[in-house]
Amino acid sequence: MIANNKTIASALLIAGLACAAAAHAAGPVANADADLNRAAKLHRGGDTPAAMALWRKWAEQGNVDAAYNLALVHQHADGVAYDAAEALRWYRAAAERGDKPAQIQLGLMYQNGEGVPADETKAHEWFTLNRRQHAHHQHHAQFQQWQRQARALIEERDRREALAAAHRDGERIVAELRRRAAEVAEALPARNMAVASAAGAAR
Repeated sequence: MIANNKTIASALLIAGLACAAAAHAAGPVANADADLNRAAKLHRGGDTPAAMALWRKWAEQGNVDAAYNLALVHQHADGVAYDAAEALRWYRAAAERGDKPAQIQLGLMYQNGEGVPADETKAHEWFTLNRRQHAHHQHHAQFQQWQRQARALIEERDRREALAAAHRDGERIVAELRRRAAEVAEALPARNMAVASAAGAAR
């Protein structure tokens, strides 16, 4: 009976230690999730500095979601000043830990020369890094969604650049038409005077 009690006590002790270890391991993850949710609410409410303090806390501990959020707000000047170098830094931190959206964004920054000299080779490396590491996932629905998102980002960039070029061309055409109209307006009085003089002489 005593032996059985000791066995039960030992089993309970082991189970308790296992539960404590599991709770300790899950603690940081749960805390990170809670802080990231709180940061998102703070950011939506306009308190970006408080949100960034939380993101930075976890990004510096290797949390890819926090790093990605820091990169995003710096790249798009969302509550902070635009800072391509800082965006690149945090995208890289997340990308090097295997975050696929960050890898795509980092590739786009290299492709566009944003915060770094344009480098098509580097851009291609980041675009294809995940595919090279996980080629067997290329038909996975999530992977295909990320590919569609990357294509959409590239297409949107191309569309914006085409619109900007069209706008610049339109402005040049309008400026040229105005210049010619001004030249004609300046020449008309002299021309009219010459015509009048010729008509008088003919009479």
